[in-house]
Amino acid sequence: MSNPTIFILGAYGFVGSHLTRILGEKHPDYRLLCLMRNPTPERLDPLKGLHPNIEIIEGALEDTELISKTSEDVDVVLNTASSDHWPSVEATLDGLTKNSAKHPGKPPLYIHVSGCGIISDNVRGEKVDNVKEWTDVGLDLKDCPPTNTHLESDTKIVEAGTRSENPIRTIILFPGQIYGIGEVQKTTMWLRIFSQMAKNVGYSGTWGPGEISQGNIHVKDCASALVLLLESALEGKAGEGKDGLYFGVAPVPLITYKQWTEIMGDILHNKGLLKEPGSHPFPPEITDAWGHYGWSLLGSNQHAKADRLLQLGWEPEWSKKESILDVLPAMIEVAAQDLIAAEKK
Repeated sequence: MSNPTIFILGAYGFVGSHLTRILGEKHPDYRLLCLMRNPTPERLDPLKGLHPNIEIIEGALEDTELISKTSEDVDVVLNTASSDHWPSVEATLDGLTKNSAKHPGKPPLYIHVSGCGIISDNVRGEKVDNVKEWTDVGLDLKDCPPTNTHLESDTKIVEAGTRSENPIRTIILFPGQIYGIGEVQKTTMWLRIFSQMAKNVGYSGTWGPGEISQGNIHVKDCASALVLLLESALEGKAGEGKDGLYFGVAPVPLITYKQWTEIMGDILHNKGLLKEPGSHPFPPEITDAWGHYGWSLLGSNQHAKADRLLQLGWEPEWSKKESILDVLPAMIEVAAQDLIAAEKK
C-alpha cells in the first residue's frame, strides 16, 4: 500500500498534532482525513501547515454516524482523540467492519491510543514496595485488573482484531504519562486536569499522598511510536490483534506525583494563581467527584517496559534528551497562561 488514505481522530490534539507533523515530514503523499470540531481559520491553519495533503471532516466524537461512514471507506483509522470515548470507538469498529466486508482479503487497519491505566495497581496514592513492572511481551488484557480504565474499549478492539469474519487489523499503543509541548494543542490532558483542580482549591495536590509513579514518554516519542507502528503494519511487520499490544514508555527514571505537583504548586503560587505553594492531598470534594476512575488513573503506580516497540527499532530520543523534570516548568507556564486567559473570559 503505497499511499494510504488515513482517517485521523484527534489530529488537532496534543499527540495527534505531532503525529500529523511527522507524517507530513516522512509521508507527504499520504491522504489524511482529519475530524475536527469547529474548523475555524484559527484552528485550521496551524493543522494544515503540518501536512500538505489534509482534508477536514467537520464533526466531533459524538457524531458517530459520520465516524462510522468515514471509517467504511479508508485504509487506516488512527485514533489519538480519546481512549475512553466508547461511542466513537464503537462507531469506528462498525465502519471498519463494513469496510472489511466490502473488501474480502483486505481488512482495514485500526491503530488506537489507549494508556497505561490498564495496569494501575490501585494503591490510592500510598507508597508501596516492589511495584510490578509489566512487559508487553505476551501481554493479555485479561491479566489486567478488570475495573481499570480503558479496558472497555480495548477488549472490544482486540476481539475485532482476532475474529475470522470481517476482521480488522488492530493495534493498540499504551503510552505512559505523556509530557512535553504540543504542536497545536499545547498542553497534555493530565496537566490541564491538575492545574484546574489546583486553581479550584487554591493549592496543587494529589490523589492521596501522591507517593506513586508512572512510566512516562515525551509527546514527540509517542508520536514517533505511532508512525513506526503504522509503517511497520503497512509493511506487514507489526503484531496485530492479541499480538498488537504495545507499551509506549521510555526507559528513564520515574518521579512521584508528589514531586511534580510540588513544582507546579510553587510555580503557580509565584504567579499569584494559587494561595499556597507546594503540594497537598486533594480534599474529598475533588477526588470523590472522579470516583474509582480518578483513583485508578491518578492515584496508582503504572510501571511498564516497551519491549516490543524497542524490538521494532523505536528510539525514544526526546525522552532521553528532555526528561519530564526538564520540560515541566515550560509546560506549567503554558498551563498558567491558559488559567489566566480563562479568568479573563
